[in-house]
Amino acid sequence: MGAKPQTELEQRIGYTFKDAALLTEALCHSSYANEKRGALRCNERLEFLGDSVLSIVVSNYLFRHTKLPEGDLTKIRASLVCEKSLYEWAKRLGLGDFLLLGHGEDQSGGRERPSVLSDAFEAVIAAIFLDGGMEPAERHILRFLPEQFDRPSDAFHDYKTVLQEVIQQNPEEHVEYVLVGEEGPDHNKTFTVEVRLNSNVIGRGTGRSKKLAEQAAAREALSLMGEQV
Repeated sequence: MGAKPQTELEQRIGYTFKDAALLTEALCHSSYANEKRGALRCNERLEFLGDSVLSIVVSNYLFRHTKLPEGDLTKIRASLVCEKSLYEWAKRLGLGDFLLLGHGEDQSGGRERPSVLSDAFEAVIAAIFLDGGMEPAERHILRFLPEQFDRPSDAFHDYKTVLQEVIQQNPEEHVEYVLVGEEGPDHNKTFTVEVRLNSNVIGRGTGRSKKLAEQAAAREALSLMGEQV
Protein backbone atom coordinates (compact mmCIF):
# COMPACT_ATOMS: atom_id res chain seq x y z
CA MET A 1 0.00 0.00 0.00
CA GLY A 2 1.45 3.37 -1.02
CA ALA A 3 1.10 6.63 0.87
CA LYS A 4 -1.60 9.11 -0.11
CA PRO A 5 -0.56 12.54 -1.45
CA GLN A 6 0.63 14.95 1.24
CA THR A 7 -1.67 17.67 -0.07
CA GLU A 8 -4.62 15.64 1.20
CA LEU A 9 -3.05 15.54 4.65
CA GLU A 10 -2.55 19.31 4.53
CA GLN A 11 -6.28 19.65 3.89
CA ARG A 12 -7.07 17.48 6.90
CA ILE A 13 -4.66 19.44 9.08
CA GLY A 14 -5.88 22.77 7.77
CA TYR A 15 -2.34 23.98 7.15
CA THR A 16 -0.36 24.35 3.92
CA PHE A 17 3.39 23.98 4.23
CA LYS A 18 5.73 26.55 2.75
CA ASP A 19 8.49 23.91 2.93
CA ALA A 20 6.88 20.63 1.87
CA ALA A 21 10.11 18.78 2.67
CA LEU A 22 9.40 19.24 6.38
CA LEU A 23 6.13 17.33 6.08
CA THR A 24 7.85 14.62 4.04
CA GLU A 25 10.45 14.20 6.79
CA ALA A 26 7.72 14.06 9.45
CA LEU A 27 6.04 11.19 7.60
CA CYS A 28 9.26 9.28 6.88
CA HIS A 29 9.72 6.22 9.09
CA SER A 30 13.25 4.95 9.71
CA SER A 31 12.49 1.80 7.67
CA TYR A 32 11.81 3.94 4.58
CA ALA A 33 14.86 6.14 5.14
CA ASN A 34 17.02 3.02 5.42
CA GLU A 35 15.66 1.64 2.15
CA LYS A 36 16.48 4.95 0.44
CA ARG A 37 20.04 4.74 1.82
CA GLY A 38 20.01 8.16 3.43
CA ALA A 39 18.34 10.07 0.62
CA LEU A 40 15.64 11.08 3.10
CA ARG A 41 15.86 11.78 6.83
CA CYS A 42 13.56 9.81 9.13
CA ASN A 43 11.19 11.56 11.52
CA GLU A 44 12.95 10.73 14.80
CA ARG A 45 14.49 14.20 15.34
CA LEU A 46 11.18 15.87 14.55
CA GLU A 47 9.44 13.52 16.98
CA PHE A 48 11.80 14.74 19.72
CA LEU A 49 10.92 18.38 19.05
CA GLY A 50 7.21 17.67 18.59
CA ASP A 51 7.04 16.05 22.02
CA SER A 52 8.24 19.31 23.61
CA VAL A 53 5.91 21.51 21.57
CA LEU A 54 2.96 19.28 22.45
CA SER A 55 3.83 19.40 26.14
CA ILE A 56 4.05 23.20 26.32
CA VAL A 57 0.80 23.68 24.36
CA VAL A 58 -1.10 21.23 26.56
CA SER A 59 0.42 22.68 29.75
CA ASN A 60 -0.44 26.24 28.73
CA TYR A 61 -4.00 25.27 27.81
CA LEU A 62 -4.63 23.42 31.06
CA PHE A 63 -3.14 26.27 33.11
CA ARG A 64 -5.30 28.90 31.42
CA HIS A 65 -8.56 26.96 31.12
CA THR A 66 -8.80 25.07 34.42
CA LYS A 67 -8.41 25.87 38.10
CA LEU A 68 -7.14 22.40 38.95
CA PRO A 69 -4.25 21.97 41.42
CA GLU A 70 -0.76 21.10 40.20
CA GLY A 71 -1.11 17.39 40.95
CA ASP A 72 -4.24 17.04 38.82
CA LEU A 73 -2.70 19.13 36.04
CA THR A 74 0.30 16.81 35.96
CA LYS A 75 -1.89 13.70 35.73
CA ILE A 76 -4.06 15.12 32.97
CA ARG A 77 -1.10 16.33 30.95
CA ALA A 78 0.59 12.93 31.28
CA SER A 79 -2.54 11.20 30.02
CA LEU A 80 -2.87 13.56 27.06
CA VAL A 81 0.70 13.24 25.81
CA CYS A 82 0.92 9.46 26.24
CA GLU A 83 1.10 6.98 23.38
CA LYS A 84 -2.56 5.97 23.75
CA SER A 85 -3.86 9.51 23.22
CA LEU A 86 -1.48 10.28 20.36
CA TYR A 87 -2.41 7.01 18.66
CA GLU A 88 -6.12 7.87 18.86
CA TRP A 89 -5.51 11.36 17.52
CA ALA A 90 -3.38 10.01 14.68
CA LYS A 91 -6.19 7.61 13.74
CA ARG A 92 -8.72 10.45 13.74
CA LEU A 93 -6.45 12.24 11.29
CA GLY A 94 -5.98 9.12 9.18
CA LEU A 95 -2.25 9.67 9.52
CA GLY A 96 -1.35 6.07 8.73
CA ASP A 97 -2.48 6.56 5.13
CA PHE A 98 0.28 9.11 4.54
CA LEU A 99 3.29 7.44 6.17
CA LEU A 100 6.38 6.60 4.17
CA LEU A 101 7.26 3.08 5.31
CA GLY A 102 9.79 0.51 4.24
CA HIS A 103 8.34 -2.50 2.45
CA GLY A 104 8.65 -4.85 5.44
CA GLU A 105 7.19 -2.32 7.89
CA ASP A 106 4.29 -1.64 5.54
CA GLN A 107 3.56 -5.33 4.99
CA SER A 108 3.62 -6.08 8.73
CA GLY A 109 0.98 -3.48 9.60
CA GLY A 110 3.11 -0.45 10.38
CA ARG A 111 0.36 1.95 9.32
CA GLU A 112 -1.72 0.78 12.29
CA ARG A 113 1.07 0.34 14.83
CA PRO A 114 0.50 2.60 17.88
CA SER A 115 4.16 3.45 18.36
CA VAL A 116 4.63 4.37 14.68
CA LEU A 117 1.49 6.50 14.54
CA SER A 118 2.09 8.30 17.83
CA ASP A 119 5.67 9.12 16.86
CA ALA A 120 4.55 10.44 13.47
CA PHE A 121 1.85 12.59 15.11
CA GLU A 122 4.52 14.31 17.22
CA ALA A 123 6.76 14.71 14.17
CA VAL A 124 3.97 16.44 12.23
CA ILE A 125 3.51 18.85 15.15
CA ALA A 126 7.21 19.73 14.95
CA ALA A 127 7.02 20.17 11.17
CA ILE A 128 4.14 22.64 11.53
CA PHE A 129 6.03 24.47 14.29
CA LEU A 130 9.21 24.78 12.23
CA ASP A 131 7.34 25.82 9.10
CA GLY A 132 4.85 28.29 10.57
CA GLY A 133 5.65 28.88 14.25
CA MET A 134 3.80 28.16 17.46
CA GLU A 135 0.39 29.56 16.46
CA PRO A 136 -0.50 27.01 13.73
CA ALA A 137 1.08 24.19 15.78
CA GLU A 138 -1.06 25.15 18.78
CA ARG A 139 -4.19 25.44 16.63
CA HIS A 140 -3.56 21.94 15.27
CA ILE A 141 -3.04 20.41 18.73
CA LEU A 142 -6.04 22.10 20.35
CA ARG A 143 -8.39 20.45 17.84
CA PHE A 144 -7.78 17.16 19.63
CA LEU A 145 -8.13 18.24 23.26
CA PRO A 146 -11.37 17.65 25.18
CA GLU A 147 -13.36 20.78 26.00
CA GLN A 148 -13.77 20.16 29.74
CA PHE A 149 -11.20 19.28 32.39
CA ASP A 150 -13.19 19.56 35.61
CA ARG A 151 -11.21 16.77 37.24
CA PRO A 152 -9.01 13.84 36.22
CA SER A 153 -11.67 11.39 35.08
CA ASP A 154 -10.94 7.76 34.23
CA ALA A 155 -10.14 8.82 30.69
CA PHE A 156 -7.33 11.02 31.95
CA HIS A 157 -5.92 8.90 34.75
CA ASP A 158 -2.23 8.19 34.66
CA TYR A 159 -2.25 5.21 37.00
CA LYS A 160 1.53 4.87 37.01
CA THR A 161 1.91 8.40 38.38
CA VAL A 162 -0.77 7.80 41.01
CA LEU A 163 0.87 4.54 42.09
CA GLN A 164 4.27 6.22 42.29
CA GLU A 165 2.81 8.95 44.52
CA VAL A 166 1.37 6.32 46.84
CA ILE A 167 4.62 4.33 46.99
CA GLN A 168 6.76 7.45 47.55
CA GLN A 169 5.17 7.84 50.97
CA ASN A 170 7.63 5.12 51.96
CA PRO A 171 11.00 6.19 50.45
CA GLU A 172 12.62 2.78 50.93
CA GLU A 173 10.08 1.10 48.63
CA HIS A 174 11.02 0.38 45.02
CA VAL A 175 8.62 -0.15 42.09
CA GLU A 176 9.52 -1.65 38.73
CA TYR A 177 7.56 -2.76 35.66
CA VAL A 178 8.58 -6.06 34.11
CA LEU A 179 7.49 -7.33 30.69
CA VAL A 180 6.54 -10.98 31.23
CA GLY A 181 4.82 -11.90 27.97
CA GLU A 182 4.16 -11.04 24.32
CA GLU A 183 1.60 -12.67 22.06
CA GLY A 184 0.50 -12.25 18.46
CA PRO A 185 2.14 -11.10 15.21
CA ASP A 186 4.26 -7.93 15.12
CA HIS A 187 1.42 -5.75 13.83
CA ASN A 188 -1.07 -6.97 16.46
CA LYS A 189 0.86 -7.84 19.60
CA THR A 190 -0.52 -8.05 23.12
CA PHE A 191 1.90 -7.31 25.95
CA THR A 192 1.69 -8.47 29.56
CA VAL A 193 3.45 -6.52 32.31
CA GLU A 194 3.83 -7.08 36.04
CA VAL A 195 4.38 -4.22 38.45
CA ARG A 196 6.58 -5.28 41.34
CA LEU A 197 7.13 -3.69 44.73
CA ASN A 198 10.47 -4.76 46.17
CA SER A 199 10.37 -7.79 43.81
CA ASN A 200 6.83 -8.78 44.90
CA VAL A 201 4.14 -8.76 42.19
CA ILE A 202 1.41 -6.27 43.17
CA GLY A 203 -0.38 -5.94 39.83
CA ARG A 204 -0.59 -7.40 36.35
CA GLY A 205 -1.93 -5.89 33.13
CA THR A 206 -2.18 -6.45 29.38
CA GLY A 207 -2.37 -4.03 26.48
CA ARG A 208 -1.63 -3.40 22.81
CA SER A 209 1.56 -1.59 23.80
CA LYS A 210 3.98 -1.87 26.72
CA LYS A 211 2.85 1.53 27.99
CA LEU A 212 -0.81 0.49 28.03
CA ALA A 213 0.07 -2.78 29.76
CA GLU A 214 2.01 -0.86 32.41
CA GLN A 215 -0.97 1.45 33.01
CA ALA A 216 -3.26 -1.57 33.38
CA ALA A 217 -0.86 -3.19 35.84
CA ALA A 218 -0.64 0.00 37.90
CA ARG A 219 -4.43 0.31 37.92
CA GLU A 220 -4.81 -3.25 39.23
CA ALA A 221 -2.17 -2.59 41.90
CA LEU A 222 -3.99 0.54 43.07
CA SER A 223 -7.28 -1.34 43.17
CA LEU A 224 -5.78 -4.18 45.22
CA MET A 225 -4.28 -1.62 47.60
CA GLY A 226 -7.73 -0.18 48.20
CA GLU A 227 -7.06 3.09 46.36
CA GLN A 228 -9.86 4.87 44.49
CA VAL A 229 -9.33 4.25 40.75
